[in-house]
Amino acid sequence: MGLKLFLQEHISYIIFQVLLVLFVLLLYWLDGFRNFETAVYSIVISTILIISFLAVRYMLRRRYLSKIMQLPVTMEDALQKNAKTMEYMQTEKYMHQLYYVYQNEVQALYAKQKRQYKFMNQWIHQMKTPIAVLELLLQEEAPLDKKSVQEEVERLKRGLDMVLMSARLDSFEDDMQVEQVPLKAIVTTVINEHKRLFITNRVFPEVHIDEEFTIASDSKSLQFALSQFITNAVKYTFEPNKKIVICARQKEGSITLSIKDEGIGIPRSDLSRVTKAFFTGENGRKTGESTGMGLYLANEICDKLGHQLVITSEVGVGTTVYITFSSERNGG
Repeated sequence: MGLKLFLQEHISYIIFQVLLVLFVLLLYWLDGFRNFETAVYSIVISTILIISFLAVRYMLRRRYLSKIMQLPVTMEDALQKNAKTMEYMQTEKYMHQLYYVYQNEVQALYAKQKRQYKFMNQWIHQMKTPIAVLELLLQEEAPLDKKSVQEEVERLKRGLDMVLMSARLDSFEDDMQVEQVPLKAIVTTVINEHKRLFITNRVFPEVHIDEEFTIASDSKSLQFALSQFITNAVKYTFEPNKKIVICARQKEGSITLSIKDEGIGIPRSDLSRVTKAFFTGENGRKTGESTGMGLYLANEICDKLGHQLVITSEVGVGTTVYITFSSERNGG
């Protein structure tokens, strides 16, 4: 089979050589040369040369041709090195690199699927809690406690927003719409959406943002990211009557938004890992409600939008989140 493939590949060599010999003989014939024995001798010598050339060429390519004639069973079968010519060696090098690219893509896809599977399992487990609470409230004979129902519904809504954003992240670049948006209006919208959470935890927001500050960002995605930072700030402020201060400062063409709480703070050992997927840390174990995906998704959003995210914290003092919107298009 390898020889057949070789001959099919080199049939053009043979045809060219035959035509070349016939052309040379024709020139001699037209020039008056009529020696038949010399013509036969030329044909024989040319045939020997082309056969010798093809034979040597086939010997150099035999192992490589035999390999490609057998369909591989595993990907590793394609990584065997049998080529002896520069052309086929380069082909093998190309195939090896293609294999490594393929492996990296498969591993990335596997990691993504594993992350999604783990997240969905945790999310479904956590969504059972508000559903169970709602069922208990409905079973009670006393009048329905609308406040409790609203709290559980908001927990469900936050959970749904998170899973939808997680699904959207894979096609984020296609969905996002970067435009000039007023920073204070976005922050105010997020605070109003979580007004009941502030009241329940008796934590009070303070907003110090210039009305004229505008930033280049995707409004919907940024609101989700800010929601994660603000809800975390509220959830991990266990003492009542504390404040969350949200400020914005402009410097050298960029605007930095800071969200500072007076909560329990993040241990130094956890600080560098809080934006990793599924990392709940010491504080997450205290509440038992953390999926470890909120800050991960918020960090991914900031990265894709080109916003710089920095988190600082001190245990017992509080945590501050800084988001820097670096763009020449920022207004204010």
